[in-house]
Amino acid sequence: MKRKITIGDITMKQAADKADYALSFREKIELAKMLDKTGISVIELAPITDGKTDSLLIKSLASAVKNSTIAVPLNIAEADTVETTWNALKGAAHPRLQISVPVSTVQMEYFCHKKPTAILELIANLTKNSRNTCADVEFVAEDFSRADKDFLWQAIDAAAQNGATTITVCDAAGNLLPGEFADLVKQVKEHLPNNVRLGVRCSNEFYLADSCAIAAVAAGADEIKTAPFGNFTVSLERFVKILNLKADACDVCCSVRATELHRAVEQIKRLCQTNRSKPTSFSNITSTDRTDIQLSVHDSRETVIEAAKSLNFDLSEEDAENVYNEFLKVAANHETVGAKELDAIIATAAFQVPPTYKLGTYVINSGNLMSATCQILLKKGEDLLETVCIGDGPIDAAFQAIEKVIGTHYELDDFQIQSVTEGREAMGETVVRLRHNGKIYSGRGISTDIVGSSIAAYLNAVNKIAFEEEA
Repeated sequence: MKRKITIGDITMKQAADKADYALSFREKIELAKMLDKTGISVIELAPITDGKTDSLLIKSLASAVKNSTIAVPLNIAEADTVETTWNALKGAAHPRLQISVPVSTVQMEYFCHKKPTAILELIANLTKNSRNTCADVEFVAEDFSRADKDFLWQAIDAAAQNGATTITVCDAAGNLLPGEFADLVKQVKEHLPNNVRLGVRCSNEFYLADSCAIAAVAAGADEIKTAPFGNFTVSLERFVKILNLKADACDVCCSVRATELHRAVEQIKRLCQTNRSKPTSFSNITSTDRTDIQLSVHDSRETVIEAAKSLNFDLSEEDAENVYNEFLKVAANHETVGAKELDAIIATAAFQVPPTYKLGTYVINSGNLMSATCQILLKKGEDLLETVCIGDGPIDAAFQAIEKVIGTHYELDDFQIQSVTEGREAMGETVVRLRHNGKIYSGRGISTDIVGSSIAAYLNAVNKIAFEEEA
């Protein structure tokens, strides 16, 4: 029986450290889904540094990924890092906690400002606490090739004895030839207990990462960290190709589906190669303007529903039928139907539910010499819920007031306003998309008042979330 090699992806972890490419919230979800479909064993994320935003991303990814392991490193600078990270990760089908610590003298003092004895204590405590929380725990020895051998063995033992299921060694310097790297990997493998798997991450400083990875597999490594984009580590596509071609010679196999991999890699490259402007305060609100969606009345039901899936909508059979019928009505009068039009169609035809929250009254105060405020009254059954909020504008104040009344914050994934009729009394249509637990909920509102249509759209989306949670 061939030995199975676990393949991990570090694209999102690397994106947090590099300035040459960045990924939006939506793109990270899309990336994770693509990797999951190809059979990648482990998807690695960056540690939590911005508690609210990073935790939301991890929870969303945990909900979206069905088969791959989601691995999140602990933030070793935070005292409650195990609890914080686990609270965000625990919804994953296959969660993994990582303890990533430098083991070379120069990096221990430069990055951690700790002496070797303190590092060993840190490794032991974090590994033990992680294993008490999560069944899959990985210790990552950063810069292992420049570590003192005796200390390296002590660090590995501290992790293994306290419950680490995987020990990974990382060659940060990248100055080893494949034979030299294989010799070190073999020594680590012989030192590990039989029940602990060995992972490796190779630097591509000498453009030998792929060769070092194959040499590591031959030396006994069980897990290889890769990326489909960039030249900083092992190439996912090349490594899988080599592994498949030499599977018999190395007596190994992997779970990655090579036939699906090439298309996924090309899509991921396009995500990462996109030129991006400097981040703004709205960087976490991602637009649904997908210029690649161009549908016509001649498109089949399957094509339309597939386009809806690309916008992150998971439609039931009944909703899919309603959306397609509504699409045909719209497409009959338009040459093409794009992403924004399809979004509005879905908001109109799908996920219609009885309202949990009904709008009573609202009062907006706004001007160029004052902050916008919204006083809103919502009805939930027999209860009247009222509050006042200040916002950056009337719509922001209204949305914050709704969230304050309900007691839940939702991520605004997209917000659109467009004219439905012409003239001074034109009707405006607002479409709001909220992200909750990894899913998208779209709401629609129409009014001659854009604030009124925005509130109606937001409540429409919130009621869909409430209905699903109460079901």
